[in-house]
Amino acid sequence: MVILRPSLTRKATGWSLIVLGVLGVVLPFLQGFLFLALGVFVLRDQHIWAARRWGWVAGRWPQHVAKVEEMEASLGRRLAGARERLRRLVSRA
Repeated sequence: MVILRPSLTRKATGWSLIVLGVLGVVLPFLQGFLFLALGVFVLRDQHIWAARRWGWVAGRWPQHVAKVEEMEASLGRRLAGARERLRRLVSRA
């Protein structure tokens, strides 16, 4: 079961990466597949079709998907810590 978590920022970022990926298929200096994969990764919680594609990618390259999802969780923890430090700093002032 896919749980969708709508976010305008994630949708805009994901679709921008998809567009860059499509351009990268045509233009030699952009890595099209990389941008397409990142776009699907960002959109996996936004659209059912992206979640299905991400499931296919996870089945094909499970060790890489695990690393990417681990990096996303780590980045989320770091940003939460930075946000908390900033909140404490601002509340002191």
